Amino acid sequence: MKGVETVEVEVVRLAHARDLPLPDYATAAAAGADLLAAIDGDIELGSLERRIVPTGIAIALPVGFEAQVRPRSGLAAKNGVTLVNAPGTIDADYRGEIGVILVNLSKEPFRISRGMRIAQLVVARHARAMWREVGELDRTARGAGGFGSTGVAPGATKSA
Repeated sequence: MKGVETVEVEVVRLAHARDLPLPDYATAAAAGADLLAAIDGDIELGSLERRIVPTGIAIALPVGFEAQVRPRSGLAAKNGVTLVNAPGTIDADYRGEIGVILVNLSKEPFRISRGMRIAQLVVARHARAMWREVGELDRTARGAGGFGSTGVAPGATKSA
């Protein structure tokens, strides 16, 4: 796609994912590639239950890149299923299978089946910080104002 940076990522399809496709983008402009459940039989995820679901792939990212495992908005909105550690970070030196830590926040059980799209994988550049201790920080208009200190969105109301 024009204007979009691409990076080659090596991927190994593990034996239990032999018949599943590699991660792919649902649309031409999608940022995240779909990760699939590489499970042999259905898994029922009970209310408030969490489970690591295997994807059947391992990747090798170039140094200077990370992969972020993110929830699928459709699963969250329709079924209350999301990730416990969103986003999960995969470092460039990790070579194990990618697992997705799903949690069911709904009151109803949720069935995960083989090949189901369970998360998205976003590959992104990152920088490493060089920490430099100082006596005080420069001043900004916001200062030390924390959560909600910049106001509320138009049309929203503040709660007590």
